[in-house]
Amino acid sequence: MDLEEAFQVVGEFGKYQKRTVAVLTLLQIYMACQSMLIVLIGAVPKFTTERLADAGGEVQGSQITFTEDFSSIVSEWYLIKHQAYKVHLAGSLFFAGVLIGNVFFGPLSDRIGRRPVFLSALFFEVLFGYVSALAPSYEVFALSRLLVGLMNGGMALVCFVLTQEYVGKSYWAMTGTLTNMTFAVGIALFAALGYFIRPWRNLATAANSPGVLFFLLCVTLPESPRWLYSQGKTQQAEKVLQDLAQRNGKGRPVLKLRRAPGLDRPEGSSTGLAHLAIHPVLRRRTLVLMYVWYTCSLVYYGLTMNASEDTGNRYLSVAMYGLVELPAYPLCIYFINKQWAGRRKTMASFLACAGVSCLLTMMIPAKSESLFNATSLALLGKLMVSAAFNIVYVYTSELYPTVIRNAGLGVCSMSCRVGGILAPFVPSMRVLHASMPFMVFCLSGISAGCLGLLLPETLNKPVAETLEELGSPTYQRILETKVRLLEDEQEKPKHKLNG
Repeated sequence: MDLEEAFQVVGEFGKYQKRTVAVLTLLQIYMACQSMLIVLIGAVPKFTTERLADAGGEVQGSQITFTEDFSSIVSEWYLIKHQAYKVHLAGSLFFAGVLIGNVFFGPLSDRIGRRPVFLSALFFEVLFGYVSALAPSYEVFALSRLLVGLMNGGMALVCFVLTQEYVGKSYWAMTGTLTNMTFAVGIALFAALGYFIRPWRNLATAANSPGVLFFLLCVTLPESPRWLYSQGKTQQAEKVLQDLAQRNGKGRPVLKLRRAPGLDRPEGSSTGLAHLAIHPVLRRRTLVLMYVWYTCSLVYYGLTMNASEDTGNRYLSVAMYGLVELPAYPLCIYFINKQWAGRRKTMASFLACAGVSCLLTMMIPAKSESLFNATSLALLGKLMVSAAFNIVYVYTSELYPTVIRNAGLGVCSMSCRVGGILAPFVPSMRVLHASMPFMVFCLSGISAGCLGLLLPETLNKPVAETLEELGSPTYQRILETKVRLLEDEQEKPKHKLNG
């Protein structure tokens, strides 16, 4: 039997898999806190400047007094005026680390396994997170944010892949959606945490501490059976699947996996990053996906970080930019599983709608008091790009074979982090013109939506395990599975009659 048939036997989404996916999904709250940390601990408190003069009336300097009841890295290290760029730099360093982590840890997890890379990255992310909270200077803080991002990039990528590879393919859309939905909830919870914990060091410590608990919960997780199967380790994959069946309450069924095609390559021809450029199908998909991921990240994080510059309650603004994503996920689950919509058309439509929302934002006065104002349209844009971001995670997983899935996701996520690196600076473009940030978001969203239509549809099509399967008949394995299941159903009544 092949892997999908084995999942039919052991359970595609049994009770043990539900517990495992729940832990990995809740881990998104921790990752959201780390990703959004700079939004609150880098916020600029209100301050007054008083000129200091000597007895002769000559100005000797100025004294800055912060008047709000919270502290941040700005108030501690006086990152204002000509030092203000350091706040955006710290945010960009985090995403630069994520970019490096994607490039390094993605292929590494394809080579040595998902579990060791995931646990190592999570451990060191928690460790460096505490360094951020206790940093004695801005330089140490900035370096720690780079290292946290490095580990976050590797851990988050493998975490998402594991939520997919522990379950049957028919549940990939659901687990991917739950993962991204929990990240949105994490943004809102981080805003609430920041409201109650005003000193920035205490906030950074509180936001990092759940990582210790999640690390202890994840230590017992098994290796991905899909990765083991794609590497030709069929006996180990069978053992993991039998353990899943036992913990799902189905005993230990006898499983005999057939060897995946394409594993008998000549020595020195192992799958790696080079195949993304050499293989014609993968090259085309990767180029399009890289731009789509870049746009999703730029618009997503750009609009979220723009919340800290909005007038009014910054905590409420950050929470709203998180909560507004939640309606997007039920829409995703509905549309991407409909034959007339699917993954491709739905993703492209949401990206284009996000761009149009940002375009309309530029046409409405910023201080309009009607319901249809610039803020509500920006929130609508955030909802749309969140939906597209959710779909692109699931869609990309289905477009890449298992043997190169993490490498493909790593490269796409690398371009995504380029968008994240640039995102903190986009809101500051309003000094050129008030509508400039939304012009950038508008053009990016519409162009990415058009390019997304060049990708193939993956709905109801089996996932490839090896590169060779990209050229195999698309529906062959899924039809064989359905025929076997139909024959089994027909045999059951005969046994009952004979009994």
